[in-house]
Amino acid sequence: MDLMMKNGVTQSKARAGPTAEILFYATGESDLGEILVAHSSKGVCAILIGDSDKELVTDLLVRFPKATLVRSQAFLRDDLSKVVVFANKPTQRLDLTLDMRGTPLQRRVWEAIRNLPVGRTVSYMHLARVINCVYPNAAARVVANACAANPLALAIPCHRVVRSDGGLAGFRWGLERKRKLIAKEATSCGPVP
Repeated sequence: MDLMMKNGVTQSKARAGPTAEILFYATGESDLGEILVAHSSKGVCAILIGDSDKELVTDLLVRFPKATLVRSQAFLRDDLSKVVVFANKPTQRLDLTLDMRGTPLQRRVWEAIRNLPVGRTVSYMHLARVINCVYPNAAARVVANACAANPLALAIPCHRVVRSDGGLAGFRWGLERKRKLIAKEATSCGPVP
């Protein structure tokens, strides 16, 4: 049985979203590289990090293949500014209205990650226990898969999830960016219990 399927919602259906929707997007530069913020009628549906505008737009098209994309720096000025400020100096939770698209299990993982304080890291296994994962032999993998599917970098701070030994493991936007984010949060916030 696919661990990411629940209530008849597959990962690809949850990610793709409705048909024929319009997504507004804008790009900007940060200390982490280029950032793209996309907004649906319900809220921010993607925050992507990459090396070029073209790479980010391609990623957005892959994630939302049925959407019509409209570039609008003006419409997304405030949201993009918040994301860039957070990327450069993460001192508090990135507070945006989100359109989180995923399976029910993915959304449970993402909500638990959103509740982590800035500067605190937890293991994949710890997070699996927090959400009461019902797949004991694959609990860490369930959390890792949800992190890998996360389309909302920084707003759902998957960079705060680490291996049980404290080491860094996969990050959709690169381990060097994960390392930078964790270091920035530690510097900005000081030690977190």
